[in-house]
Amino acid sequence: MFSPEQENISTASTKVPVKYGELIVLGYNGSLPNGDRGRRKSRFALFKRPKANGVKPSTVHVACTPQAAKAISNKDQHSISYTLSRAQTVVVEYTHDSNTDMFQIGRSTESPIDFVVTDTVPGSQSNADTQSVQSTISRFACRIMCQRTPPYTARIFAAGFDSSKNIFLGEKAAKWKTSDGQMDGLTTNGVLVMHPRNGFMEDSKPGVWREISVCGNVFTLRETRSAQQRGKMVDNETQELVDGSLIDLCGATLLWRTAEGLSRTPTVKHLEALRQELNAARPQCPVGFNTLAFPSMRRKDVVDEKQPWVYLHCGHVHGYHNWGNHDERGRGRERECPMCRARGPYVPLWLGCEPGFYLDAAPPTHAFAPCGHVCSEKTVAFWSQIPLPHGTHTFHAACPFCAQQLCGEQGYIRLIFQGPVD
Repeated sequence: MFSPEQENISTASTKVPVKYGELIVLGYNGSLPNGDRGRRKSRFALFKRPKANGVKPSTVHVACTPQAAKAISNKDQHSISYTLSRAQTVVVEYTHDSNTDMFQIGRSTESPIDFVVTDTVPGSQSNADTQSVQSTISRFACRIMCQRTPPYTARIFAAGFDSSKNIFLGEKAAKWKTSDGQMDGLTTNGVLVMHPRNGFMEDSKPGVWREISVCGNVFTLRETRSAQQRGKMVDNETQELVDGSLIDLCGATLLWRTAEGLSRTPTVKHLEALRQELNAARPQCPVGFNTLAFPSMRRKDVVDEKQPWVYLHCGHVHGYHNWGNHDERGRGRERECPMCRARGPYVPLWLGCEPGFYLDAAPPTHAFAPCGHVCSEKTVAFWSQIPLPHGTHTFHAACPFCAQQLCGEQGYIRLIFQGPVD
């Protein structure tokens, strides 16, 4: 036991830093397929820095020749260059802001990037699945500025500063002069944001996708992702992130959870308790009469012999068997349910292991279709109505645990378990 003096010393020296929030990449079930490593992981916590590293705009250099622009950019401070023509560049110098912390996100592994994000391949189980993809995510995609004092507001901006502390918007990038004489612009594939209505809670509803500019202004979407013509400015909306805001980087979508929001979310321990509760009820296969069990959360991508399987058309849960398999090629194809004769895909069930995607802590009673990820009813209902950007101009609902596009009328199914006979 500690003496009171020791206790005071130990708590003082291990003071918990303020957490602004967390970014969680959609499409991963608790970690990256081959494990989280360094700045490349499935979720990233933003903590108050020991020393502020935020920046804010200061001097604007208007009629710069390319040489003059280069000289300003080479100074040891942050700047954004807007190339208007071969002869003219506008350079905006940025100065230190002691009131904010800056966090940068992008595909680059260079040191200015705090959180390295690569393209999400729907349903991929290993990094090998993702390597061949030609990335559409910008190397320096976006930056988030967090206020260092309560309420610790987080604001998002398109583009991040590179290793030379510069952001360059070339001749082809969409850019313009604002009504107050400042410059602004959009990145090639854009940074899209959607704030849910009513927050990230049980009665949450999807909001409208918007595009965020380099200076943090809000616009309606362009006709296609990289079109030259910007959308209309939306004056009454802001770049402030709220609990449940979605950030799309054209290749990966991030969910922002505030520290307060996460405190209301189930923990990994809670999900493990729910798994054990499900297994303790000893659900049975109605055909083989064998007891089914969800595998441990560490084995979340290897099919186990006791694994529950579901007929996606009706929701009846079985163990794996060959009854009603009219297709010689086997698993996951069209199968007939022995309970109700409904025909449809037959897939293994997996527990959703990323707590940040849950809207509540209710039991896992429903599964997404066609992937079979299991979570609470409120969680499937919410994600099934969220249109997520896909490619350069389409949107579709997807499972947050694996990013597979949802199918069927609702995109999910209620599970019907058979209890033990004894």
